[in-house]
Amino acid sequence: MKVLITGGAGFLGNLLAQTLVKNETLCDQTIASITLTDRLAASNPILLADARVRVHTGDLLDCLPVLFEEAFDVIFHLASAVSAECEVDFNLGLRANLATTQSLLEHLRAHHSRLKTESNKPPRLFFSSSVAVFGSDAGVAMPSVITDSTLPVPQSSYGTHKFMCEQLIADYTRKGLIDGRVARLMTVSVRPGKPNGAASGFLSGIIREPLAGIAAVCPVDLNMQVALASPRNTIEGILAVTQASQAELAGRTAINLPALTTTVGNMLEALRRKAGNDTANLVHFEPKADVARMIGSWPAHFNCQRTHALGLKADKSFDDIIQQYIDSHVQ
Repeated sequence: MKVLITGGAGFLGNLLAQTLVKNETLCDQTIASITLTDRLAASNPILLADARVRVHTGDLLDCLPVLFEEAFDVIFHLASAVSAECEVDFNLGLRANLATTQSLLEHLRAHHSRLKTESNKPPRLFFSSSVAVFGSDAGVAMPSVITDSTLPVPQSSYGTHKFMCEQLIADYTRKGLIDGRVARLMTVSVRPGKPNGAASGFLSGIIREPLAGIAAVCPVDLNMQVALASPRNTIEGILAVTQASQAELAGRTAINLPALTTTVGNMLEALRRKAGNDTANLVHFEPKADVARMIGSWPAHFNCQRTHALGLKADKSFDDIIQQYIDSHVQ
């Protein structure tokens, strides 16, 4: 089996690749190769030392013709411009999120006949969507609890791009051109490394930076509710959705991954319990209306039976999430 991961040098792409290298199989088949493509070269020495791992660097939209000179059995499409970036640069969001995904689908469509002849089935595509597809509109109010049948009404360019891609992938799947599956990821916390351009980035920063002895800014009210997932739980969800049958997914539409509902205040109290007052006191508040407005438009409560049917569960507590980060990243 040949695997392609777009956004392969990013945090989730890197973690997914490490998991696949360790597992050695995917969809009950032995992994022969894993190609990581990103604007920046993958640098994880564990991955680079594995003979199955290949690295391709460049803008994905430009690189697709080269990448698809070979056939891939499973594609994890994780690459995207993030929420705040899309609001600041409208053209960037359209190109990185919508145009690139459309081009990827067309490359899969162009190779469909040959791929289906070789393996007797279309390539499997996993697409990482987001809970940013949900929101509240004057005509369609967002319910207090998101269910499998809640209508997405995105209130940001990022959320709109994600929802449009969801529908394209569902249609290509309906036509038998790909075997598509889409999961809406919760905000992943705690992410290691440097802050990114996501509006939700502070939900990692207010934990990550203080644990490193660095001051951090919280731009929203302590009472704001958020839906979170640990990196480990997110990867487990991605793999479960990728490996499930279409019958187990119970439809072509996107599935919501498990969410731990908490408040920003509870996150900081968990930090205080884990690392003490001095560490927690490194977080100070600088309200930012644009960030609060965007994060506040995303849902915080989920009750999704399709997720539960796959055996996926939310993280038990934010204390557990912090401990996971400490065990993996804090020296």
